[in-house]
Amino acid sequence: MKKFFKFMLGFFVVVFVVIIITMIALGKEYHYEKSITINAPIEKVWQNVNSMKAINSWSPFMKLDPNMKETYSGASGTVGELYTWSGNNKAGQGEERIIQLVPNEKAVVDIHFIKPFESNASGIILLKPQGTSTEVTWAFDTTMEYPSNLMKLFIQKGMDDAFGDGLNSLKAMSERP
Repeated sequence: MKKFFKFMLGFFVVVFVVIIITMIALGKEYHYEKSITINAPIEKVWQNVNSMKAINSWSPFMKLDPNMKETYSGASGTVGELYTWSGNNKAGQGEERIIQLVPNEKAVVDIHFIKPFESNASGIILLKPQGTSTEVTWAFDTTMEYPSNLMKLFIQKGMDDAFGDGLNSLKAMSERP
């Protein structure tokens, strides 16, 4: 019986050490980005990313709660524009503020998640002309404290799906005549 307990103790120590090493190796910073080419001129695509209402018209996160409570304040399409939401457990609660706009090039949003857990992030939309088309890169940056940074191992598929859905919606919207 002593051998069994020694084995189990050794096993748990190894698992604990592997978890600690994994947390350290993953680091706290998380960056995700996804790109798409849209067959529309950059000026047309810009109209769909230059304000919080424009972004929310194609954002997949708006589908998380059809009864979400939303407010917009500040001048639409300007630095300082604020969007707040409060929804079900999937949507949570938070606010987004436009902190940088470079016409036909870049929109940067500061994101403050309040529920289900408090954290901060940045959302960045970059536009790059590709002849008569536009390459759009949607990026997300945040810091994840230990041990929650282990979530990085599991969120890739969800990010791929959500950002893919959003960019495909932006593409369809921007390519409409």
